[in-house]
Amino acid sequence: MTKVLIWDADSAPPVSDGLVVLWRAFAGSTDAGVVSIPALVEANAESLRARYLTWVYDLGETPIEGKRLVDHLEIRPGFSYWWMTLFSEKCNYSKSPHIDDAVRLLAFEQWADEHRLGQITLITANAALAECMDSLCSKAGIPFVRQSKLAAKEGLSWTRRLYRMLPPLLQSFAWLLNYLLRRWPLRGVGLAEWHQSTGKITFFSYLFNLVPEAAKCGRFESRYWGHLPDELRKDAIKTNWLHLYVESDTLPSATKAAEAIRQFNVAGQGEQIHVTLDSFLSLRLVLKTVRDGLRVWRLGQALMPTLVVSQATRIDLWPLYRAEWAQSFSVPAAMSNALNLNLLEFAAGYLPPQQAGVYLQECQAWEFALVHAWKAAGHRRLISFPHSTVRYWDLRYFFSPQSYRDGERNGLPRPEQVAVSGVAVREAYIAGGYPERALVMIESLRYFHLLKTGGAGHRARHQAGVPLRVLAMGDIVKRNTERQMRLLEKATRFLPADTVYTVKPHPAGAVAPADYPGIRITVSMQPIAQLLADCDVAYSSSVTSAAVDAYCAGVPVVSMLDPATLNLSPLRGCEGVVFASTPEELAEALAACASQPSASGKAQTFFTLDAGLPRWRKLLQAQDHASIYNAS
Repeated sequence: MTKVLIWDADSAPPVSDGLVVLWRAFAGSTDAGVVSIPALVEANAESLRARYLTWVYDLGETPIEGKRLVDHLEIRPGFSYWWMTLFSEKCNYSKSPHIDDAVRLLAFEQWADEHRLGQITLITANAALAECMDSLCSKAGIPFVRQSKLAAKEGLSWTRRLYRMLPPLLQSFAWLLNYLLRRWPLRGVGLAEWHQSTGKITFFSYLFNLVPEAAKCGRFESRYWGHLPDELRKDAIKTNWLHLYVESDTLPSATKAAEAIRQFNVAGQGEQIHVTLDSFLSLRLVLKTVRDGLRVWRLGQALMPTLVVSQATRIDLWPLYRAEWAQSFSVPAAMSNALNLNLLEFAAGYLPPQQAGVYLQECQAWEFALVHAWKAAGHRRLISFPHSTVRYWDLRYFFSPQSYRDGERNGLPRPEQVAVSGVAVREAYIAGGYPERALVMIESLRYFHLLKTGGAGHRARHQAGVPLRVLAMGDIVKRNTERQMRLLEKATRFLPADTVYTVKPHPAGAVAPADYPGIRITVSMQPIAQLLADCDVAYSSSVTSAAVDAYCAGVPVVSMLDPATLNLSPLRGCEGVVFASTPEELAEALAACASQPSASGKAQTFFTLDAGLPRWRKLLQAQDHASIYNAS
């Protein structure tokens, strides 16, 4: 029987007299006696993703005292708080990184079943992972040893440390008071116009990613929605816009946001009505929120002990999720979710009957509350719009096919239709088991610049004697961008000294050149189309959808492959895209890709692009959802 050393660290593993299993690293081609779990995950991606989604579904269906968990968590008739928890959101790239370990555990279990293993030694700083592995080995009759590594200490400000020391109830009231003080200037802004609106179509969006020049002039232009709002005005279609305010450089405070909403309404001249979700704040609503939030917190406290006992599966993932349960049902989280639910219910109820509603789909907690609130208010069709790409391992967009069954009490809250912006998004939903009849093809709204660039041939290719031009495209998650830039910094010693590095940060993730002294970079916020026209090769983070811009424009793409996470690249599986996980691999890929002949643009592979927006027009003007299926 083979002894196994599982190495859960970024550094090289120690010499072992048995088999070495790399938990978050890839093995070299010459590494004998080494198994890479990230490689096994990719090799068995389909079955592993399905198993994980089934595990989440089964958790929600867990019977407790003759009643399903989702039913215990019912907080409105037919709507369960389960859909607002981190378990359902499954945000593995940001909020729930431990999902990566859960999937790797499933991959390890599958691999272990095919081998006769002796003692397993796990070297890790992750106590929850060790507990899961201990349980798995115990059930399989395999001796298990854990050797601890020191975990990195979490850096917290003194205010955050003081906050964590407070009792749960005081934490909740501190959070709520802080929120209300920051957002109260938005209270009532646009409500009169909202209630008197004669528009029959409502859009739910973020007050973020606005075009700064337009916002300064009091004109609403959002990069999420492109020129759709202007086209609807040309067609004399009146619309309502409810925005979730997000602090940004353009609107750094609620006071500035309130001023912008007022200006948007003046400029809209009754054809566009704008409010924010916080416009509906009131003392009565706050009291209702407190009552709902405390009820959810008590449910979480009461159900957790029973739920743990009920998890008797062969591989026990629960140790990874104890903290997630505590976080989902903490009083601040319960209060935040309850506040959004109440605000959305009030906003939907305050609006005259609507023909259609459209919301940006990222499968976040507030979206499920919106589906409930919209239907409870008696409005007609609700349409979700995945506004960017849908990545294979972005688990927010995928559920067990059993979740899509109609008619179940407290079932998954779903819109009537999902507006998909191209073949790639449509195929991703269908492969995930989403009901095909509910998918409607429309034009993408964020990628029309690809029509202007014309794809291949708009740039000069890299030539000998001319400095190599590398465009690094950052990520919305700060730590992803930091990993990307550190890898590039280390790769520079393998690239020509005159290489030119330009960094395009995500609008929500600034990059400071001083943080990377080993590389001379220029940070630019120019439109991505302009930057792509002036580079030889694009280097993307492990997650960003900007990689698709480059790919569709015919620019060679090298994507960081982070073995510590699942492959969240939107270009996973795309022909010609190179993934690099070491400095040497990155330098070699950048140089090789930049010298290749220009490729053809692949915009139509991902997106439906027609500037006239005929599909959007037909979708929004249809009287019922059945009448537009044939057009999809």
